[in-house]
Amino acid sequence: MAKRRLTRQQKWRIEKIQQERADRARRREARAEALDETGDLGPEQKGLLIAHFGQQVEVEPVPRPAGSTTWRCFVRANVDTLVTGDEVIWREDHQHPGQGVVVARAPRRSELCRPDAYGQLKPVAANIDQIVVVIAAEPEPFPLLIDRYLVAAETAGIPATLVLNKSDLLPSHPELQRRLAFYGELGYPTVMASTLTQDGLEALRSLMADKTSVLVGQSGVGKSSLIKMLLPDEDIRIGGLSEHTRKGRHTTTSARLFHIPSGGALVDSPGIRDFGLWHITEQELESGFVEFRPYLGHCRFRDCRHEQEPGCALRDAVSRGDIHPDRFDNFLHIRQTLSEVDMRGN
Repeated sequence: MAKRRLTRQQKWRIEKIQQERADRARRREARAEALDETGDLGPEQKGLLIAHFGQQVEVEPVPRPAGSTTWRCFVRANVDTLVTGDEVIWREDHQHPGQGVVVARAPRRSELCRPDAYGQLKPVAANIDQIVVVIAAEPEPFPLLIDRYLVAAETAGIPATLVLNKSDLLPSHPELQRRLAFYGELGYPTVMASTLTQDGLEALRSLMADKTSVLVGQSGVGKSSLIKMLLPDEDIRIGGLSEHTRKGRHTTTSARLFHIPSGGALVDSPGIRDFGLWHITEQELESGFVEFRPYLGHCRFRDCRHEQEPGCALRDAVSRGDIHPDRFDNFLHIRQTLSEVDMRGN
């Protein structure tokens, strides 16, 4: 698929940002080299990146020490882009207590990416075991957005689970109940939770145990509130719904990894209302809808667009009730956005 065409101003902005990043990287490398020369860096050791702060990252030693001590570290210029969840090799700065230098990054077992405003892929988190899609009765869930998250999970090869927050409001939302049952039939488990009543806390702990999870979902669904329920000792900023729009206010500005006392870890990602899939192909999109897979390759025409062609296996499955029409409509909508991006790039 062709890349998005950028305007002259966008190209200038990207070049300017890249130059600034290169300048910062040179300054970091110069400092790291100076520390090497003075012998003020300790031996190499394993670490886990738990947060990113502009030019610095927060690293936790592995194995994790008592007291959860972390170090603010600079990153050498020759180290690949780092994100929360990365396993790294770092060295302690003896001259500056609490600081260090990241000298290498271990290969990632998995990563979740999303495209930025320029169509370039941007990693969100690394080495995660499951994607937890948080939805709620309020703000009203957007099925298209949920399906985007699920397709992203399938494309990345990372299992996905739905968490319904504010489950105390579910009885007044019968359509949401039906939709949750439908996702369960597709193989996506759902955990019911309520930060108001504290229901579902043990189920959440069981879900997170011995796994590193990333929480995603539109703003206002209560991701930070759920983390606060799991981690009452953490300083989590919680924002309510706008009284005017009934949409959420952003409270998380960067991804951060939290350890759960009962086991496992989770990554809280910045709240986003849209989840672009510009980076995937139409074939990956089709396969990202799990119920489509038995019918792919069985259309009468090899280049079937699943629109009006006779002998379309997907449309036949919709007519029989084997594929939900809403999911099929969401597939067509997402594919249209891919086509529009492709057209802009040509």
